[in-house]
Amino acid sequence: MPTSDLSIVDEIETALGTGSAEKRLDAIKRVTDLFLSSADNFNDEQIQLFDNVLERLVKIMEIRALVDVSARIALAEMSSQLAPVAQAPPSVIRRLARNDEIAIAAPVLTESARLTSEDLVEIAEAKGEPHLLAIASRWWLKEVVTDALLARRYPTVNRRIISNPGARVSAAGFAMVLTQVEADPELAVEAGIRVDLPLELRQKLLRNATEAVRSRLLSRAPPHLFEEIRSAIAAVSAGVSREMSKVRDFMPAKRFVALLKQKGELNEMILLGFAKQRKYEETTVALAELSRSSIEVIRPLMQSLHDDGVLVPCKVAGLSWETVHAVLDSRFAMGSMAQHELAKAQSQYARLTMENACRLLRFWQVRSSSS
Repeated sequence: MPTSDLSIVDEIETALGTGSAEKRLDAIKRVTDLFLSSADNFNDEQIQLFDNVLERLVKIMEIRALVDVSARIALAEMSSQLAPVAQAPPSVIRRLARNDEIAIAAPVLTESARLTSEDLVEIAEAKGEPHLLAIASRWWLKEVVTDALLARRYPTVNRRIISNPGARVSAAGFAMVLTQVEADPELAVEAGIRVDLPLELRQKLLRNATEAVRSRLLSRAPPHLFEEIRSAIAAVSAGVSREMSKVRDFMPAKRFVALLKQKGELNEMILLGFAKQRKYEETTVALAELSRSSIEVIRPLMQSLHDDGVLVPCKVAGLSWETVHAVLDSRFAMGSMAQHELAKAQSQYARLTMENACRLLRFWQVRSSSS
């Protein structure tokens, strides 16, 4: 670095000591310009020197920026200038990225290669939606970062991640997204055309999607995914959809189950047989009887897109997991629940206590009766 340039360090010491806001603004601009003029040629020691000098200036300017618009503008300009520079002073970049003012933080959050995944996760866990949106716009994101972003459950952030081809998403991350697609058709479409969406999750998305979402998926699908999505939709339409979608006549099942109960033959083995044969009406009525409830309570639970409600009467009836599994699958015309869904349901069933299940079922029974 030329000797004449090093004299700026002396000027900075003077600017820091005088307390003049104008001199500090001028100093931060001059040092930034000097760094940018030869950034590619500086060695690590020289970059560290700039890092130390600029960080001292930024610390003071941050305090000034709370009351001075010109200081905020200067820091935002500095962030924009340093963001695309691969050799940018690392401590300064991290400090700018953590600034509460999004105009200052956004450029480096969106672009700077100096920020590590650890830096991004820390910011994703601590800052608000604007900062998360900036991170979600980066051209490349690892799964650990997108997991942290998705865990905050901001719809705008989720849509930006899923529509960002450079954002890698884990299976757990996609599972979080699928819990929100029912209320967000655009997110459902963006998730459905992701090439890295696991097959079982794509099938789940399509199974629960509206016809409008399925049509948009086909119209948006890239060539290499079109056949896979079309085949999955065809499979859903052919019978993988939930049995709840059909018009049902429960009277014959009620008479048959009442007869079994009268003879003392209604038990878990009978229910298991109904469920394995996918006799939906008989399964629903038998579960209502064994849980000492009513079809008006059990039928909505069987129809729900969520699995946890069905577990409550199963627990009250004291059913084994084998029977519970069969009851859950009986809601489909064919096929079975995805393995990760079954594992989650089994874990929930094991944690559900008889006391809590009975309390919930009584509450639903009272609500149903009053309705």
